[in-house]
Amino acid sequence: MTNDKREVFISVDVETAGPIPGEFSMLSIGACLVEDPAVTFECQLKPINDNADQAALEVTGLSLERLSETGLEPRAAMTSFGAWVREAVDGATPVFVGFNAPFDWSFINYYFHRFTGHNPFGFTALDIKALWMGVSGGSWADTRSSRIAEEVKPKLQGDHDALHDAKYQAELFRLTLAMRGRHHEVG
Repeated sequence: MTNDKREVFISVDVETAGPIPGEFSMLSIGACLVEDPAVTFECQLKPINDNADQAALEVTGLSLERLSETGLEPRAAMTSFGAWVREAVDGATPVFVGFNAPFDWSFINYYFHRFTGHNPFGFTALDIKALWMGVSGGSWADTRSSRIAEEVKPKLQGDHDALHDAKYQAELFRLTLAMRGRHHEVG
């Protein structure tokens, strides 16, 4: 049985203060439509607590102290993101796409439920790493973005800025889907 409802793929990336939601804060969200990466959402959030893994903060260059002053309140950020998702999909089903989607989705899901009571993406996410394994026939070790990039040759690259990374992920996803099509034509 197939679902005839249109699906809109949305690439989402987050930067966080640590490895798990609730104990650590989500600090920034970047998102774009996979098929039109110029349609974007971006925000930085106030931390929900002072817990931080210093290595996580160093990678992003984000500061809990600065975000406490300049970030959006989490409820406002998630309300705004939810409204953007609804507008961007225009009645279609939004599909969360991420690179290591379980990590990013866990924070998005937690924040949506905690601060708005509803996750517009539902309870699922599409993981580019898993898709790559299926398309390439490779191993889990082959799913690092650098290894995928060697194969698909994206123009963009990741840099731990949530919006830049969302756009990079969208490109990896599009190129992987194109590769899937070539595999089906050949096979």
